[in-house]
Amino acid sequence: MRVLEGLKPEKVFYYFEEICNIPHGSGNLDKISQYLVDFAKERGLFHIRDASKNVIIVKEATLGYEKVAPIILQGHMDMVAVKTNDAQIDLEKDSLKLAVDGDNIYAEGTSLGGDDGIAVAYILALLDSQNIAHPRIEAVITTDEEIGMEGATAIDLSMLKAKRMLNIDSEEEGILLTSCAGGMRTDCHIPVKMESGSKGICLEIRVGGLLGGHSGTEINKERTNAIKLLGVTLKQIREKVPFGLVQIYGGEKDNAIPREACAVVRLAADTKECFIREVERIEKEEQNENKSKEKDLFLSVTEADTKTEYMFDIQSTQRILSFLTLLPNGVVAMSADIEGLVETSLNVGILRTTDTEVVASTAIRSAIETAKHKVFLQVDTLTKLLGGYTETHGVYPGWQFNPDSKLRADMVRIYQEMFGKEVKVEALHAGLECGIMISKIPQLDCVSFGPNIYDIHTTKERLSISSAARMWEYLLEILKQK
Repeated sequence: MRVLEGLKPEKVFYYFEEICNIPHGSGNLDKISQYLVDFAKERGLFHIRDASKNVIIVKEATLGYEKVAPIILQGHMDMVAVKTNDAQIDLEKDSLKLAVDGDNIYAEGTSLGGDDGIAVAYILALLDSQNIAHPRIEAVITTDEEIGMEGATAIDLSMLKAKRMLNIDSEEEGILLTSCAGGMRTDCHIPVKMESGSKGICLEIRVGGLLGGHSGTEINKERTNAIKLLGVTLKQIREKVPFGLVQIYGGEKDNAIPREACAVVRLAADTKECFIREVERIEKEEQNENKSKEKDLFLSVTEADTKTEYMFDIQSTQRILSFLTLLPNGVVAMSADIEGLVETSLNVGILRTTDTEVVASTAIRSAIETAKHKVFLQVDTLTKLLGGYTETHGVYPGWQFNPDSKLRADMVRIYQEMFGKEVKVEALHAGLECGIMISKIPQLDCVSFGPNIYDIHTTKERLSISSAARMWEYLLEILKQK
């Protein structure tokens, strides 16, 4: 028996569970892309799959809607696939373990992928329908949105006819998004040299218990970044206790605020107690500073189970700790035009160690293109001053507000008629694919909406069942308009 069986709308939740049964984390999209192609073939629908595994499926208008303007329904097939440390699941191979708690759907021990699984479920339910009125639907389902909108950047949309688009990639019911920030990903490579350090002991210091979250939609909450906290903690400790780094790592996705980070250090055995006291002191300070927003924050020290005799030399250890201390992170600037909107930000989301370097992966966002590049300049300059180099990828444009959007006006009116209250029209600091789509289809009229999804990109992610049902009915009403 299906976990979501009996939930309404039935076809939407049927396809949502189908999607959750197929591993589809970013970069692992062969199976989900093939599933979409097979879906189209079985129903005799025109479809295209390109070299980036993007899928376009077209369903012609129903009777009476042949002359209504066609519409693009757009979402992405990849999810941010993260899990708790104790989760017994391989996200590259296994299905998600869905569960229902009251009005919420969640996945046990992992993220849910409601972003953007619900968009794909809506689209498939529509394409599979026999009795829903609609104009020509051009479904565009892209790949690797979560790691830099790679699919949207690569896709060819020249065969499409529509000049209006619904992006179903928002996570708050009652809000229509009509512009968003542009972004870029940056990998900072800092060189390190290893030396023999067989004397002494190795300790593991861990930062954990943090909330994490989406580096776009939740960066304004100023949640603690585990990588930054670890770096600043080690920088403070080293002023009193000499040690060498053996390795340092943290985070899973560059666009997710990291919840945990860890380092292994080598130090003289007679300084162990002093090291532990410093960690305990800093833990208390951080818990006090963050008591209103990070109630489960902790720093821990344990004996490290490592057999390596090597560690970073003194200069390399200092270089890495200086980089992590000085690297900007979080909100850089707030908008002067839209109250409460983050204008520019940076998130350091992944830190990893190799034999020759430490690599920090960041996500930079800004509603202003020039501001985005100034933040990159700051990061690039710091990296080069420390003898390293940067690589950029996943660069995408912002989406500028269209004051003459007919689609937005229609959706505002329909929402009022259906739910008896005003819908909010807002801008978003997180990135959406709309800006890229507009660059490929000039004058494309876009609006983004979606149901309530909480704590996206984390293991606490939940999709509201009732909200998904309401936004489904809202979508059908939009499509019925002539």
